[in-house]
Amino acid sequence: MTLKTIDAHKTHELLTAGEAVLIDVREPDEWIKEHIPEAHLVPLSGFNPDDFPKDHDKIAVFHCRSGGRTEAAAPQILRTGFREVYQLEGGIQGWHAAGHKVNETAKVPISIMRQVQITAGSLVLLGIVLALLVNPWFAALSAFVGAGLTQAGITGTCAMASILKHMPWNRVISGQQAVADPATIQRMVR
Repeated sequence: MTLKTIDAHKTHELLTAGEAVLIDVREPDEWIKEHIPEAHLVPLSGFNPDDFPKDHDKIAVFHCRSGGRTEAAAPQILRTGFREVYQLEGGIQGWHAAGHKVNETAKVPISIMRQVQITAGSLVLLGIVLALLVNPWFAALSAFVGAGLTQAGITGTCAMASILKHMPWNRVISGQQAVADPATIQRMVR
């Protein structure tokens, strides 16, 4: 199952005419950093095709950063019950490249997933260096991190991300998973 794509200019025309609804499937930390003003935030982490009771008479255009996650979630997205369903070509990057407005917030920490990548990579590297220089048993640290990443990939949940989102530098993001209203998130950022 694949989604048909629609370009940014056509999407903008449909939104202006009130014929479409734009749905951002990225996570709240990404949305806070940058988003299309007209988009409604509905993160894939909590996505439920039955959560779209209104606007079924409109055309739905889903987007993420570049299109990959939206394409991967096509089976879920196609079950939302909208009259027509599309994927925004190029995601928010394509929207921005087409010259359309994107709201950006500079005081937001890097995304949780990038923080996970940095932390996991650092722990694996540390485990290898300590295993070589101090004691071979430190290789267990790298194995533990690898097992955690494997578990995260299989289950779709990441313990490290859950811990990192509660760190002080992420307090703007923390607890946002249940918030899907862009206006509420904007008030929280200010």
